[in-house]
Amino acid sequence: MPIIHDKILSLLEYVKIDSASIVCHFRCKESNKEVISELAFEPYDGKIEITWKEMLLHPIESYNRYYHTPIVIYSHDTHETIVLKAFKKVASHFKWNSEKQQYVCND
Repeated sequence: MPIIHDKILSLLEYVKIDSASIVCHFRCKESNKEVISELAFEPYDGKIEITWKEMLLHPIESYNRYYHTPIVIYSHDTHETIVLKAFKKVASHFKWNSEKQQYVCND
């Protein structure tokens, strides 16, 4: 099944993030059924480099940069965001309806 990234957001009801997991709730607008996808928590996927000099001269800024880097929930630029990973995990529960141009529940 091809994944059309722009149409996934219309299914997304809410995202819950805690220290151990990320839970995305997808709801079909046709049948009003809810599909839940749970992923292991993966903090920032990129690499944050801080030198010893930066840590000694600017400890608060270094701490904030390392521990408070925002998590990308969804972005049009990348196909490896949390919402897309969660949808790929439960994509078998949905099918693409070309007439309505949206995903609908299989059941």
